Amino acid sequence: MMWLLSGAVAVVVAFFASAPAAHAHTANISSSRIVPEGHGLYRVEVGFLGTDIERMFAENKPKSDEVDLTEPGVIEGMIGKFIQKRVDLQNAEGQTCASTVVSVGDDPTNPNDSKVVLRMDCSAVQGQVLYNPFRLLDAQGPRAKHLVSIGEKGDESSLTEAQRMGREPAPGQVMIYPGDAMVDLSKPLLTPWELAPKFLSAGVEHIVTGYDHLCFLIAVMLWATRIWPVVKIVTAFTISHSITLSLAALELVNLPSSWVEIAIALSIIYVAVENFFTRKVDGRWRDTFAFGFIHGFGFASGLIELGVPQRAIVPALASFNIGVEVGQIGVVLVVLPLLLLIDKNFTDGQRSPFLVQVCSAIIACFGAYWFFVRIAELG
Repeated sequence: MMWLLSGAVAVVVAFFASAPAAHAHTANISSSRIVPEGHGLYRVEVGFLGTDIERMFAENKPKSDEVDLTEPGVIEGMIGKFIQKRVDLQNAEGQTCASTVVSVGDDPTNPNDSKVVLRMDCSAVQGQVLYNPFRLLDAQGPRAKHLVSIGEKGDESSLTEAQRMGREPAPGQVMIYPGDAMVDLSKPLLTPWELAPKFLSAGVEHIVTGYDHLCFLIAVMLWATRIWPVVKIVTAFTISHSITLSLAALELVNLPSSWVEIAIALSIIYVAVENFFTRKVDGRWRDTFAFGFIHGFGFASGLIELGVPQRAIVPALASFNIGVEVGQIGVVLVVLPLLLLIDKNFTDGQRSPFLVQVCSAIIACFGAYWFFVRIAELG
């Protein structure tokens, strides 16, 4: 029995040891908004999570003795050139459009994001114009994804004559991954509802790679020996986090993400420590309902980081939220049967207090670690 419990604990430690230090939400996401300005000119706004560009830039920046990084505007200029070298408008023969950096700074619509604005002149480029962000995706690393949006308005009345004739791209979106084809701006992109499956996939990825959310869910399930309490736990969590996820994604409520991350860490500590004082799970749906409001803002960060235009937010929100629920159900279908299997075969049908307490202690330690790191980041 002890070897099995030790093995289970080792699996938990190894799994969560691979989690990012402080931010356990979907990363390696970037986005582009391409706006045709007429006469072959395009405005390309490239957005990315601030922590992602810091990591990418740190891996590629010049040596500190070559440039004085303390000079005003130096880092912004270097980041602008970094992005400029990694995204292109070009034709099928590889002829690229001339580009200039317009601005570099924070994205006012997404508090955790940065944005580089480029202007590209394709007037001398013959043939169809293709968008190539794949050098940026290579720099982002594993599981990179890039959301491309054209324009802001989707109704036919807003289209220019050039857009109707196919000489300029019409509004739409497409999610691209490493290995996909370049985006042909002469062809219609996807509507928000056509893009829904990829937002669903992003929701699943967010919960599966959101180690803090996983810690929370596993902690509240550790004493569960029947399915019905778990159904109530997950249902209550779903209802409350769906409310705040929707409010945040629709820009009706906006809380500082740094404080949300800290509150999520505290919720993990609470439910993990609670396992030492009670074995009753019938009422734990109250915990998940209360803390679900906080976790909903955390889920919203994963959707907001995708840079979804507000005109496309409803289908994106619906499919992303469904993806989160699918991910949660997947976690339950793995964890609960595993616990019941251990009960049946090794502890005479009883839940082992040692297993629960050791796993809870590990989860509490991770929660404490995230809490202190996120507190330190406020400074």
